[in-house]
Amino acid sequence: MKQSHKNTAVLFVDVINDFDFEGGGDLLKHTDQILPSLKKLRNFAKGNGLPIIYINDHYGLWQADFNKIIDRCKNDRSKHVIDAVKPDKHDYFLIKPQHSAFFQTPLQSLLRDIGKTHLIMAGIAGDICILFTAKDAYMYGFDMHIPENCMASEEKEGSEYALYLMRTVMKANIDPI
Repeated sequence: MKQSHKNTAVLFVDVINDFDFEGGGDLLKHTDQILPSLKKLRNFAKGNGLPIIYINDHYGLWQADFNKIIDRCKNDRSKHVIDAVKPDKHDYFLIKPQHSAFFQTPLQSLLRDIGKTHLIMAGIAGDICILFTAKDAYMYGFDMHIPENCMASEEKEGSEYALYLMRTVMKANIDPI
């Protein structure tokens, strides 16, 4: 994160999550491990005036209203994660129908409109949604920093392999923040 941040936006992918599915306990455990880094990244973005764009699963609501998604996802397991990194009224919030934050969302148009070509990406699940988002970002020509300490998956090996692909194939910087 030492480069000029003029062209940078921060993406938080699927950080509003209920962890209520098979494997959700493992994902929550790994998300808890990166939570301090997610908070650090959020504070860094706020402190440097970087736009923060949340792109999240819609949970069947199909409304890009982060309060409704939070209400749907908040439970005893997820409350501390959501409260730590939830969006505020100054952040952008988009919903997505599938894995990639770019697939059938206005993300590419938004980034173009606000003049951002460098993305700092964080969130869950690293080996699915972050990986698919990184693949699309690479195909669209974005430069990426995907800090390895800001991404969690159900399995550590899944994150490690996804990071390997993002570093070697998609030319992403994966240095921790």
